[in-house]
Amino acid sequence: MKLISIVTPCFNEEQNVEAVYQQVKDVFHKLPEYNYEHIFIDNSSTDRTIDILKGIASLDNHLKIIVNVRNFGHIRSPYHGILQSKGDAAVLVVADLQDPPSMIIDFINKWEEGYKIVIGTKTKSNENKLMFRIRKLYYDAISKISETDQIKNFTGFGLYDRKFIEILRSLDDPYPYFRGLITELGFCRIEIPYTQPKRVKGKTKNNFYTLYDIAMLGFVSYSKLPLRLASFIGFGVSLLSFFIALIYLIYKLLFWNNFSVGIAPLVIGIFFFGGVQLFFLGIIGEYIGAIFTQVKKRPLVIEKERINFDD
Repeated sequence: MKLISIVTPCFNEEQNVEAVYQQVKDVFHKLPEYNYEHIFIDNSSTDRTIDILKGIASLDNHLKIIVNVRNFGHIRSPYHGILQSKGDAAVLVVADLQDPPSMIIDFINKWEEGYKIVIGTKTKSNENKLMFRIRKLYYDAISKISETDQIKNFTGFGLYDRKFIEILRSLDDPYPYFRGLITELGFCRIEIPYTQPKRVKGKTKNNFYTLYDIAMLGFVSYSKLPLRLASFIGFGVSLLSFFIALIYLIYKLLFWNNFSVGIAPLVIGIFFFGGVQLFFLGIIGEYIGAIFTQVKKRPLVIEKERINFDD
């Protein structure tokens, strides 16, 4: 029997983890020809998430638990969970039930047809309309400036063949942009559209910083355009400033007694150039920070304990 690994990252999801577990179990009741393991990788939850998972794991050895010593974030922890899977294929499913577990059947069917990667793309969403539009703008922007193709409306929900996971293991990337690796590595894939359901229980753990973090990781990992814009805009602003200064000089020479330059253009120019410089210093800092993270070579996560991994 082929083994399918389901990987579910979680943090403070006490209201959802049991429902996710049960829905995945119901899916595999319909797929008796497959064996499965359901790996929950917990980012050191402070609510009852771990206790609930341990209670289930004591009754069902299909459920496996990895508990991290601290919260390692929403980028490293899911990636580490995928690398710990042992199945012929792994399916990444989030704990908030906004990735419908019922789609696992569709993923497996397409995988059996020969696709090494089968992913779900959320063409519609029942979440906040403003947030969905902002996310869509981000996907459009990174698709246009990226040096490799990027998948729009994709968050990681999908099935990944063992061969793809073995390649991931060989990369040794301490802070990976998983969504970009899928297209960069070039495996045969198919996209299945779906409507993202609204979160029913609990609150999202994402905030402005976490969303900004993954957005900037995508930009610095797959595009040099922001750096090149600094050069282009710097050159353009310098050229514009030279011509404006030349016009002011000529106008002053022609109307020496009547034309007063004043201090306003100087103040405006100083603030404008200061803003441009700070903006691009921040961009350069993002690239330097990404390099610094890679150079440190820290582990993806540090585990506190594992449950039901004895076999």
